[in-house]
Amino acid sequence: MANTKQALKRHRQSLKARARNRAVKSHVKKAVKSVRVALQNNDKEQAQEALRRANAILDKAATKGVIHWRNASRRISRLNDAVNRMH
Repeated sequence: MANTKQALKRHRQSLKARARNRAVKSHVKKAVKSVRVALQNNDKEQAQEALRRANAILDKAATKGVIHWRNASRRISRLNDAVNRMH
């Protein structure tokens, strides 16, 4: 365990950041999964709505630094391609 006042504060901050990052990452996973489920069900309208929400969530996670911006960009691109390939 940390001994100095500064180290104790950094530890508290890291625990808060970890909890926040885990929450955002699970939110991202749920959003991406909802798009994939809509794609499996061949529901184009639902897939487009889920994609719109997922794009916003991924962009926000990248902006906040929870995931890398290129990671978010790649996921958005792949989801867009999958939805656009629907017939």
